[in-house]
Amino acid sequence: MADAAGRIRCGIGGWTFEPWRGVFYPPKWPHARELEYASRRLTAIEINGTYYSSFKPDSWAKWRAATPEGFKFSVKASRFCTNRKVLADGKASLDIFLNQGLTELGDRLGPILWQFMPTKKFDYDDFAGFMDLMPERIGDTRAQHVFEVRNGTFNDPKFIGLCRDRGIAICNSDNENYPFIPDITADFVYLRLLSADDEIPTGYEAKDLDLWAGRFRAYAEGRVPGDFTPVDRTGPPEGPRDVYAFVIHEGKVRAPAAAMAFICRVDPEFQPPEPA
Repeated sequence: MADAAGRIRCGIGGWTFEPWRGVFYPPKWPHARELEYASRRLTAIEINGTYYSSFKPDSWAKWRAATPEGFKFSVKASRFCTNRKVLADGKASLDIFLNQGLTELGDRLGPILWQFMPTKKFDYDDFAGFMDLMPERIGDTRAQHVFEVRNGTFNDPKFIGLCRDRGIAICNSDNENYPFIPDITADFVYLRLLSADDEIPTGYEAKDLDLWAGRFRAYAEGRVPGDFTPVDRTGPPEGPRDVYAFVIHEGKVRAPAAAMAFICRVDPEFQPPEPA
């Protein structure tokens, strides 16, 4: 990849899913070593279980120890932080989520995904107050925050401007039921591809894999892809950015195959290290 572009990481949501056994994971592969295997064939994983419950610091430390150098986790924030009428009232829940052991991931910690229900509408003061609660650092690591919004009221330049002022990325999701906001608002870009197809061995047809890979490369160079229309046309800050792209939700059985197909396209020099 050219020096003028950021790193593109591709992955999946979680690593424990029974239908992956014998399809992604080799037959009889030990369940306790599934993260070890997945993290050597993918370049990022979104931890989803944290949306529903907390984990002990020992679990976070084990996850870090199981993964190779350069690998990244993104972490979905607790629903108790985001499923609120008044977001700024959730500071106690944020403290519980942030202090459960994320620092144990060390340099494996990537973005934190704050996901909002489809019923949550954009209110400038509500979201500005919530953003005031966002930590700038988690331990020794600079915090990277990304908002996934699912209500059409967020197709608003005021929301894009607020995120850009705070350096918070907006998750770009390919789902017809969610707002499509391809604007760049941070020094990284975060995408969730929600429309893979289990009937296709690689999750997406080759032409669609090529199309999305081209979009990833545009973002890595600091450009909104040419076939996307930004909500706010004032333009993003200049410079290359890292890209996180996760194949998730629909077509889950083929999600690892799709993520690996993307890695082959955007990072052809990537060589999966073998598990110990």
